[in-house]
Amino acid sequence: MAIRTGPTLADIAAARSRIGALARVTPVFASETLSRRSGRPVMLKAENLQRTGSFKIRGAVNKIATLTDEERVAGVVTASAGNHGQAVTLAAREAGVTATVFMPQDAPMAKVDATRSYGAEVVLVGDGFDEADVAAQERVDAGATLVHAFEDEVVIAGQGTLGLEIAEQVGELETLVVPIGGGGLASGIALALNELRPEVKIVGVQAENCAPFAGDGEPGHTIADGIAVKKPGELTRRILADRLDEIVTVSDREIAQAIVLLLERVKLVVEGAGAASVAAVLGGKVRGNGPACALLSGGNIDATLLIEIARHGLTQAGRFLVIRAKIDDRPGALARLLSLIADERVNVLSVEHHREGIDLPVIGTEVELTLATRDEEHCDELLERLAEWGYATERVS
Repeated sequence: MAIRTGPTLADIAAARSRIGALARVTPVFASETLSRRSGRPVMLKAENLQRTGSFKIRGAVNKIATLTDEERVAGVVTASAGNHGQAVTLAAREAGVTATVFMPQDAPMAKVDATRSYGAEVVLVGDGFDEADVAAQERVDAGATLVHAFEDEVVIAGQGTLGLEIAEQVGELETLVVPIGGGGLASGIALALNELRPEVKIVGVQAENCAPFAGDGEPGHTIADGIAVKKPGELTRRILADRLDEIVTVSDREIAQAIVLLLERVKLVVEGAGAASVAAVLGGKVRGNGPACALLSGGNIDATLLIEIARHGLTQAGRFLVIRAKIDDRPGALARLLSLIADERVNVLSVEHHREGIDLPVIGTEVELTLATRDEEHCDELLERLAEWGYATERVS
């Protein structure tokens, strides 16, 4: 018996007819900022604007629409880092089916709360997706119906509807860049695009800290939790081995920089997994100089993490500067320093005093200042002025 290599184009077209009531056709934007920075035309497929904030609704709706009456009565169960769980829960609620979602204990609270708000029973277990998947399987063994995040032809067919949309929305296109976690999204898109637009190269992107498809070391932690899958499926591995042109990796720092750029210049909120495709394009890891389309797979980023990433990104861009300076511990010394800094058009965000545990004169103190600056050149100018004014200053990286 021949081994199937995934859903067909007809399966994907049928999925499109099923999901239309819940899933949106998301827009494609051309980005002047990203085009200028990468040296090639760049477009963005904004699936972060999809229902539930990610592409996952496509596969979830398609799967639940094809369940038998017995499978519906049994209720559905799934494991998810967050996005798939939200999608399954919304699709199940609309179909009148109960849903249980197993999620990692450290899953972003934005995703946990959203999944609960759609009506699921949420069970937090394990350190990552793979541990949650094992726990979900135990519920399946007890009779529940599994809606797997990626190792399912019907789910893959649903994700493949993105390929149909891209083929219709984007004219000239050299390369499509797609984030890869378990591989369901990339598999579905590749199956559709290879048939409709065989000239388009498809490049998959993984976070370098968790890149099993790329074969990069032992999986670890990454801010791109949506693609942090240690053990991809066998079905998706076969499809991607046959259909994908290349797989590249990006660092958490590159992902963070892409998130900040998308937020500040493109006005789109994108989570780590969704920004990985943009990070690959900006990092010069996607070969060619023709038009590229980066898929923004999701926008469900925890607010706390977004603040941390924004601060990190602004610091790397020279927009935040943290320095330590030694001054006399007497009235007016700090005021004089702050006045000099203000004259350089620098805003002081915070001031901390350090007196213990460091080598200081008896009447001396160290102050740590967090400053808002224009750019790296502005930082260098301020540090030069501080030296001219006689302050012993250390930049905190």
